[in-house]
Amino acid sequence: MPNKTSHFHIHLVSDATGETLIAVARAAAAQYAGMRAIEHVYPLIRTQDQLNRVLMDIGNAPGIVLYTMIDSDISARLDSHCRELGLPAISVLDRVHDVFRSYLGAKSTPRVGGQHALDQDYFRRIDALNFTMAHDDGQLPEHLDQADIVLVGVSRSSKTPTSIYLANRGIRTANVPMVPGADIPEELAKVTKPLVIGLVASAERIMQIRRNRLISLNADASTEYVDRTAIAEEIAQMRRLCARYKWPVIDVTRRSIEETAAAVIDLYHRNGGRPA
Repeated sequence: MPNKTSHFHIHLVSDATGETLIAVARAAAAQYAGMRAIEHVYPLIRTQDQLNRVLMDIGNAPGIVLYTMIDSDISARLDSHCRELGLPAISVLDRVHDVFRSYLGAKSTPRVGGQHALDQDYFRRIDALNFTMAHDDGQLPEHLDQADIVLVGVSRSSKTPTSIYLANRGIRTANVPMVPGADIPEELAKVTKPLVIGLVASAERIMQIRRNRLISLNADASTEYVDRTAIAEEIAQMRRLCARYKWPVIDVTRRSIEETAAAVIDLYHRNGGRPA
């Protein structure tokens, strides 16, 4: 058991990138308020020599050990070392593989980092990311009809990070800022292929984000850009715009980027978009 402190160590050992372990560990750790996980990530551990450093680190900072390993000798040694130290060690995909084998009635074909294969889906994600980066913040409006999704919103409504997250799911995403007093691009008003979605948030939330942004840039934080009344009018104008064009609206006030993207993908699927 950890000491009565606000942190604990978690060791994530993978023979691939470790992304699966990081996602699982953070999802679990988030359920323990007041406890901070100190992550030790060890990607591309594929030899006994590479494992030596991992075992030394685990001994120096005991904690929970999660791993995904194809090589049974390496995983067996890791398990044995953790038992000697009295530490929990879990292969996070074993139970999932058991279910797949039982349901499919077939043996798996182990491939290190198999989910990162250079297949059609991989190149679709790369294409989506290239498109999204080129069409950030209203750039190249003449290509908007080539997007899968167009996000529209006032400044600091999480358009760019949400767009990049969607691109990593293979969805070509453009985003267009709504600028006070300016008309939207003519191309946006005429799009027929992409799903256009408006992103809004509370005036207080936008004000806070903008003010923090200006402070980080050592800029004047007393402008209309951070005035609550002006921001509230921007948001009202944004809602009127979406109502005019019948664009769905997502309120991102209390949503993380991941939650906003999930809501966007749900709308995309319900409007006939392909699975991401």
